[in-house]
Parts: sequence; structure tokens; C-alpha cells
Amino acid sequence: MSTVPQIRNLPVPDGLEGERVDAAIARMFGFSRTKAAELAADGKVTLDGSVVGKSDRVLAGSWMEVEIPAPPAPVQIVAERIDNMRIVHDDEHIVVVDKPVGVAAHPSPGWTGPTVIGGLAGAGYRISTSGASERQGVVHRLDVGTSGLMVVAKSEIAYTSLKAQFRDRVVEKKYNALVQGHPDPMSGTVDAPIDRHPSSDWKWAVVANGKPSVTHYDLIEAYRAASLLDIKLETGRTHQIRVHMSALRHPCVGDITYGADPTLAKRLKLTRQWLHAVELGFQHPSDGEWVQFRTEYPEDLSRALEIISSES
Repeated sequence: MSTVPQIRNLPVPDGLEGERVDAAIARMFGFSRTKAAELAADGKVTLDGSVVGKSDRVLAGSWMEVEIPAPPAPVQIVAERIDNMRIVHDDEHIVVVDKPVGVAAHPSPGWTGPTVIGGLAGAGYRISTSGASERQGVVHRLDVGTSGLMVVAKSEIAYTSLKAQFRDRVVEKKYNALVQGHPDPMSGTVDAPIDRHPSSDWKWAVVANGKPSVTHYDLIEAYRAASLLDIKLETGRTHQIRVHMSALRHPCVGDITYGADPTLAKRLKLTRQWLHAVELGFQHPSDGEWVQFRTEYPEDLSRALEIISSES
């Protein structure tokens, strides 16, 4: 695979006179409007030799040059042994795992730790070849710092079926979260759009023009300093529960990234957010029958509950 950027240039046709740069790039070079805007924002676009921004206007007959960065090198899947990753269910089409904290769903640039895909490969599992090379078989993800149930497709039939079910919101995803304080009301719905944080590349936030995001929550038990919630997701945005709970001013205990009190986490001996994917239900890809899986809390989360319960 080439590591050299590709340079493409074309004259602006008469029909695009006065168009924004990002719109003209999309029309002329076949990129999405978002990708076109990113290229302009990165200084990769010139008109007659001068760098232009995404909202500048083009002149017919001007030469537009676009530098297209080389695609990143494919991330390799490393087969590894993950002793504490429990197999909850395994059949011809799917494997359901109880993902431990500190394990990513799949390899990605910059991540050097263990992955679910690597752990399955190390245990001798063959999974679907559908999807990008580094995430074959992966139809949904959990944060590195979130534990719980994940399903991975082993067959192409399963990959297609499960991707469609997640897209159509057929899958039932239930989490338990220990959040700071006591939400009012104790049961409710957060319907607030989510997208990247305006001032941080690695955080997400409730923003006016974000993607629709809906989270339902119900109180399981209230403690003096926190509340244990049962949470169901309608959508599956990155960091959705963490962002929505933070927006309610009740962040997940231990989630320092989204405003949790570090002293409470220390008292509960937590080194990550108290968030666990406890149930996962979907139509089995082979026959359409509904299947439901459940897992228990891992040791660190159980210990935190014991400590906070003894204080109440």
C-alpha cells in the first residue's frame, strides 16, 4: 500500500461558479461533503496555488488542487490469550463474550493493549471476514473502560443479520450504571443529540446538531452518595451513557473524563467508570428466534457496591 499522498487537480467548471470550496470538492472529486470539509480544514486544498478554506467560494476556470493523504496502514490482529474474557455462548454463527475492562473491541491506531478479536483468535475462533480488516466480525463495540456482553459474528450470514438489527434498533442492550447522586426523576429518558466535543477530539458531548441519541433509565437502588440505574439504549452512540449521565449532572461513578468526583472513586477502589453491559438480546441470525444473554458484575464493580452499601 502506498504511503505517498495523492495529488489531484482539475479546473473548476462553469456550473460551479460561486460554490463553496467543500461543495465544489465533493462535486468534482466524488468525496463526501464531510471529507471535503476535512481536507480543506487541513490545508490540503488550493485554488490557483493559494490555500483556501472550506467556506471560501470558487471561481470558474480556477485550478483546484487537492492533496489526498495516503490511507493508514492496515492494523494487524494479534492473536493473544485473555484468561478473564469469558465465552458466554458459542455456536456456528455467533460468539458472545463477557468483555473484561481494559480490553478493546478490535485493534485501532495507537492502541497496543488486548482486544476481543485478538483474544478470540488466540483461543482458536474463526470469525466472519466481513467488515474492515481490523474489525472483521465486529458488529458493535464497548469502551475499553466498560465491561460486559458483546456479540461477534462468526459467519457472513450472522454479520449481515446483526448489522441490520443494530441499524434498525432491534437489538436490546441493557446496562447497569452506578451514578453520582440521585437523578430527579428517578426514572426517565434522556433524548439529546451527541457528537464530538467541540473542544476535544477524544470526548463526546450533547450538541445541538449531533446525532439523535436516546437513553432510558430506571432506579434499581439508591445509596447515600450514588444511585444504581438500569439503563436501556435506543441508539448506540460512542460514550452515549457516559455523556447522557454527565449531562444530567449525575456522571457514572469513576468516570473522571466526564466529570465524576475522583475522591468517590478512590473511596470505592475504582479505577474506571462503574458501567457494565449486563444484558444483550437479538434475533438469532440462523432462524430468527429471540435469544437473550445476561452476565454478572465483575469483581471491581461488585466490591464498589459492597463498600457504598456499607456506608448507606
